[in-house]
Amino acid sequence: QVQLVESGGGLVQAGGSLGLSCAASGSIFTINVMGWYRQAPGKQRELVAIATSNGNTNYADSVKGRFTISRDNAKSTVYLQANNLKPEDTAVYYCNARIRRYMWSSDEYDYWGQGTQVTVSS
Repeated sequence: QVQLVESGGGLVQAGGSLGLSCAASGSIFTINVMGWYRQAPGKQRELVAIATSNGNTNYADSVKGRFTISRDNAKSTVYLQANNLKPEDTAVYYCNARIRRYMWSSDEYDYWGQGTQVTVSS
């Protein structure tokens, strides 16, 4: 079994900052990609940022220059530092990980965290 446990989030004023973290645990051989997605009320879930195991990152245009994703591979943890937050960043933020569970199998599976609410007041 694999679990992703998120922490962080909360209520912040526009222009403020928040940090999110997500730790993966369980039967894990390697983690290829870890990332963050978000879903606002009435909208589809969208990519925020992803980070590969070799350090490559990708960001949604809406958060470039404001959000920073990072990973600690030894801890199977991904972080998201969100600065200069805007009301439109309000959403439930979900951690995602693409995990290879076993050395003898190259199959990879997507796992999701339970979600954490980020609310930005104007």
